[in-house]
Amino acid sequence: MAEDNELEEGTVARIDFGKVAQIGRDGHQVVPVVLQDADSEDVLFIGYANEEALRLTFERRSAVLYSTSRNEIWHKGATSGDTLSLVEVRVNCEQNSLLYRVRRDGGGACHTRDADGNSRPGCYYRAVDSPTELRHLGG
Repeated sequence: MAEDNELEEGTVARIDFGKVAQIGRDGHQVVPVVLQDADSEDVLFIGYANEEALRLTFERRSAVLYSTSRNEIWHKGATSGDTLSLVEVRVNCEQNSLLYRVRRDGGGACHTRDADGNSRPGCYYRAVDSPTELRHLGG
């Protein structure tokens, strides 16, 4: 299994505890964004937004994020068709994170696919059973 595939599909926990520190070292001016299905209230995934991504989210009425790994604006679903229509944006008490309440326009929200090749509805498709073990949920 290739390294990326093992990270996304494997059952060995390799949690990136250095992600936030790396974002800071690289000088990204971003805040975390929780993306939540407005109807089911399921958390779909967590991304990051800079000022431009937030402005574009309001302009497009669709989730736009900033990719800290690619250093670029990312309109979620622009290539896959799995865009996320904006219902509402909320901010936390300290104004250092955002909540995008969205509706899925396609089949999924995650960039990974299940065993049948379908877009996953969200990115939290595995449970952490111990500090070193993961378990796939559902089918």
